[in-house]
Amino acid sequence: MKKALITGASRGLGLALAKALADDGWSLLLTARGEEDLFSAAFDLNAEAIAGDITDPAHVARLAEAAPELDLLVNNASDLGPVPLPPLADLPLAGLRRLVETNVIAPLALVQATLPALRKRKGAVLGISSDAAVEAYEGWGGYGATKAALDQLSHVLAAEERDLAVWWVDPGEMNTRMLADAVGPGEAASAPSPDTVASALTRLVTIRPESGRFTREALAIATGALE
Repeated sequence: MKKALITGASRGLGLALAKALADDGWSLLLTARGEEDLFSAAFDLNAEAIAGDITDPAHVARLAEAAPELDLLVNNASDLGPVPLPPLADLPLAGLRRLVETNVIAPLALVQATLPALRKRKGAVLGISSDAAVEAYEGWGGYGATKAALDQLSHVLAAEERDLAVWWVDPGEMNTRMLADAVGPGEAASAPSPDTVASALTRLVTIRPESGRFTREALAIATGALE
């Protein structure tokens, strides 16, 4: 049975992907900060769960220890930063440091900690990116900068770890709590469900195309699973 480690798995795209992979027969190790939602999801999916903050090195070590062999690492957990989203002129530097810790350093720490397990199975690393990594949206400078950094880390990882598949995916807007925090619940409610994206990501993992960056549209073309 293939095993996946998913961060930010208690809600949103992380939870939707966990459900899709469980339906596809995967064994799951889930993590998130919110214990109640995380353990409820793990119970429903018959999955293992370890609650904690991915910026905590001790938590990263616990996750790696719990997955001595791993087929898929999903770096999904993200921090949006201060809301309402401020212009760069007003972005608190402490908030930016927290964004870098959560969206850049923590995913790399997890990659480093789980690389031996991934190499054993010639596994894959999936990083959840954003169009804010490549487009200039007012107020999204801090978040977008960290996602751009995650994209580049993924790109270099793909060049260095030739036996692994490394994908960094911009899934587009989804009806999640994070989007609601950014643009308001009314606008977020009109966005597609993360379940549809999760289905396409599951297909991506199954097809295992070459490493690279995928937008929502490219994901649809590559997998044929996104409507």
